[in-house]
Amino acid sequence: MTKTIKVALAGAGAFGVKHLDGIQNIEGVEVISLIGRELDKTKEVAAKYGVGHVTTELSESLAIPELDAVILCTPTQMHAEQTLACLKAGKHVQVEIPLADSWAGADAVVAEQKKTGLVAMCGHTRRFNPSHQYVNQQITAGKFNIQQMDVQTYFFRRTNTNALGQARSWTDHLLWHHAAHTVDLFAYQANSPIVQANAIQGPIHPVLGIAMDMSIQLRAANGAICTLSLSFNNDGPLGTYFRYIGDTATYIARYDDLFTGKEEKIDVSNVAVSMNGIELQDREFFAAIKEGREPNSSVGRVLDCYRVLHQLERQLAQQQ
Repeated sequence: MTKTIKVALAGAGAFGVKHLDGIQNIEGVEVISLIGRELDKTKEVAAKYGVGHVTTELSESLAIPELDAVILCTPTQMHAEQTLACLKAGKHVQVEIPLADSWAGADAVVAEQKKTGLVAMCGHTRRFNPSHQYVNQQITAGKFNIQQMDVQTYFFRRTNTNALGQARSWTDHLLWHHAAHTVDLFAYQANSPIVQANAIQGPIHPVLGIAMDMSIQLRAANGAICTLSLSFNNDGPLGTYFRYIGDTATYIARYDDLFTGKEEKIDVSNVAVSMNGIELQDREFFAAIKEGREPNSSVGRVLDCYRVLHQLERQLAQQQ
């Protein structure tokens, strides 16, 4: 494909804007439609980014004849259904993490992708952050092997708000959203499937109906282990921090930045064409469309992550 890829973006909130910012740096791509829950706010975002078509219905955008692809930055609970709708409409699709909030949903998406042959990718951003790419390059070169990953995912969300502190219409989830990042990254970096997974969770929030604290342990077939702590109750430094403990080094990754175990910053500016993980993720999506290939973090390649999440969900249900 050599023509400009015409894209619709669904979800004009905090994460949708990150994609719009990243796409501005990518040649041969044009966002032609913006879908949002609140029409007036969506129109404001569309005007800022020069998007001509605005709607509150995904189906309206899917009906645009020249549309090639869709990026979904919508509530978690809608991901599987909307991804299926895009594929059935003949559109390439990138859905933000998580692929689904159930094993059945994730499995159905992969089955539909195989049927259509379209590019279907999930936004497992950690595969694309320059920090994690650097570690992956060390692993691929045989210079580093993971013995243990220690991960903290901490937010302060005792009310239903998004990354910008704005009120949100849907409830986020520690397991199906935030743990998905680490479960997938651990297996990806260890280059070994997860063979053991355990989880415990704290009290259920009386209003949000979700656990606000969770602890997960993982073991890969090659013996590497991972410990993940998650919280929406953390009133302190926010974000996700990855400590890679290996046989030759220790690395600490904070989103796109990387440090040694002694907090010495590592230059990762030459790892990729950008220091923005979201932009790099989008670049992979559009490159896969143009080259007619399977992308890194295709729905098929991340499916095993959702098998593990399903197993953990069943464990947690038995604890209640």
